[in-house]
Amino acid sequence: MSLVEILNPCIKKAISELFEVEIDKIEFQSTRKDFEGDITMVIFPLLKVIKGNPVEIGTKIGTYLVENVAEVEKFNVVAGFLNIVISDVYYVNFFNQIKDEEHYGFVHQQANEKAVMVEYSSPNTNKPLHLGHVRNNLLGYSVAEIIKASGKKVYKTQIINDRGIHICKSMLAWQKFGNGQTPESTGLKGDKLVGNFYVQFDKQYKAEINELIAQGKTEDEAKKMAPIIVEAQQMLLDWEAGKPEVIELWKTMNQWVYDGFAQTYKSLGVDFDSYYYESNTYLLGKEVVQFGLEKGIFEKDPDGSVWIDLTEDGLDRKIVLRSDGTAVYMTQDIGTAIQRVKDFPDVGGMVYTVGNEQDYHFKVLFLILKKLGFDWAESLYHLSYGMVELPTGKMKSREGTVVDADDLMEEMTTTAQTISEELGKLEGYTNEEKAKLFKTIGLGALKYYMLKVDPKKQMMFNPEESVDFNGNTGPFIQYTYARIQSILRKADFDYKNVATSVVDALHPKEKELIKQVQLFPEVIQDAAKNHSPALIANYTYDLVKEFNSFYQNVSILGEENHTKKVFRVQLSHSVATTIKNAFGLLGIEVPERM
Repeated sequence: MSLVEILNPCIKKAISELFEVEIDKIEFQSTRKDFEGDITMVIFPLLKVIKGNPVEIGTKIGTYLVENVAEVEKFNVVAGFLNIVISDVYYVNFFNQIKDEEHYGFVHQQANEKAVMVEYSSPNTNKPLHLGHVRNNLLGYSVAEIIKASGKKVYKTQIINDRGIHICKSMLAWQKFGNGQTPESTGLKGDKLVGNFYVQFDKQYKAEINELIAQGKTEDEAKKMAPIIVEAQQMLLDWEAGKPEVIELWKTMNQWVYDGFAQTYKSLGVDFDSYYYESNTYLLGKEVVQFGLEKGIFEKDPDGSVWIDLTEDGLDRKIVLRSDGTAVYMTQDIGTAIQRVKDFPDVGGMVYTVGNEQDYHFKVLFLILKKLGFDWAESLYHLSYGMVELPTGKMKSREGTVVDADDLMEEMTTTAQTISEELGKLEGYTNEEKAKLFKTIGLGALKYYMLKVDPKKQMMFNPEESVDFNGNTGPFIQYTYARIQSILRKADFDYKNVATSVVDALHPKEKELIKQVQLFPEVIQDAAKNHSPALIANYTYDLVKEFNSFYQNVSILGEENHTKKVFRVQLSHSVATTIKNAFGLLGIEVPERM
């Protein structure tokens, strides 16, 4: 049982017996570092129902707890705060219960619990994945893993934007300038090859616009009249009409991209349970419009277009069907959400990992689904995140100035190699082991740097800063894990499945470390509830700082008392397991040696 679960009923009973009043809620907080105590009860809220001096009230409650609760050793009162000191026996008993759990903090999936579908990645098939996609994928994957660890079933999915004018631009440029190139003939990943033609289209388009302007056309006229954009628009019409040769080229080039994406996802360490394609979903939702009209949720304008009026909800009027009967993105998203629940009937909620420029879109989407009467619509969440910028500024995919995801991962691995070699601790490693280690450190640095920031915040990504072996970084935490593994390898005795007992009193550093480990289950639940990997990342950093303080102040393998030595090795092992599990939720591997 947690301290709050133990103390809550006891304090309520104390208040009832001492002051003859009943209290619904007791407010707890962590004891400030400059005071003695393990947990603090806030007295001030009691003054609404108990007349008196807060110090006197706190003293009476504290005395009652010492006399009646085995776990409470002593207390002190500072102003309106009752600082409670918990016995070492409580912490040792807790530690004995969890020390051999390989997945301490994780909750088994609950029977009859509704599943959650987490959508992330959702790229366009006209270019490779870039730095922005990296943040999206890492966030979505980590949130899915955290929700799973909190006790829910999770489905990971994405919707691939595989149709539209941007796809036709790459296809047309390949036809004009490709000379039959393929990923095999060029040695390029398919997504990069297709992305190159998207950039080439844009260069040709700009050249044609400038030529038309030189002939006396306005810029707007030139943009519409440029031969290459006219051809691309015709190709889109041919695709929609099902013209066989256009469909065949579309399938071929998209497959190149999917093969390329698959390699990037594998390198990044993310996966999916299902895929949705916009070419299959863009007609979904149209039948729901008719249902909404019949229910009076939607309204038809004189021109035949269909709208929903959300002004009373603080939003605006939103179109869901054009006057020519074609669907808009909102219609498609409505239909796709409904289709997903049909495909996975146990889904009771969804998380959409999409940048914050779509905040308004998701407010409207969720509200429409609620008005349509779907119970799962109450459990929809937009995991909105800020854009990633580089010290050099923003990225532009049309101009080919994006930071390619594959190149970024390669750069991170190279940076990790350079720093590791400078530190000079690679004796005895084979070249294969070195390569694996550099990738583990490089990707760990990238992922941790991305995930330690609150998702809602815009962030500046600095590759070199992320691979620092000191401070709040992935490599610093990985290094601590490897240090603990070194201790465990040197322990020449069996420390697993051995119950420990207190010899004298716990060292303050031992106690603080157990308290930090004890927080992990609560942090997982908070991170799941708030859809925030940053809570896991920063908890892990705090745990590592606490371990390093313990390591510097307490002898582990040099301890003469065997019982104490076993306990400290067990404590180190438990910390390592927690680091590994926490980093697993972030999609980060930990090395056994560094």
